[in-house]
Amino acid sequence: MKRDEKDLLNLFRVLPPEQQDTLFSFAEFLATRSGETPREWGEPEPIPRPAEEKVVHAIKRLRATYPMLDHSKMLYEVSECMTQHVVMGKPAGEVIDELEIMFRSRYEGLKK
Repeated sequence: MKRDEKDLLNLFRVLPPEQQDTLFSFAEFLATRSGETPREWGEPEPIPRPAEEKVVHAIKRLRATYPMLDHSKMLYEVSECMTQHVVMGKPAGEVIDELEIMFRSRYEGLKK
């Protein structure tokens, strides 16, 4: 990702949801006006899961695998999984399995 793309993404992430919607609508308008269509995402390139992975590292890996997802909208669910692991003692492997299903499901929903 180019630096200006990262800067735009960072700006987008700090905006409140209603301003994010406005920015997105404006970007769609500009793309339509210029005759360009937004780039379609291909299939994610899975990053291999290490045998002994920590939940935090799994979250980072899944975010890198699915950069097209709005991770801020998944924050509650992801933090709930982390809480189940840290506070309630749920095994890391089970939590990571759930996270992988969650990210994949969100990606499938985005494709539709």
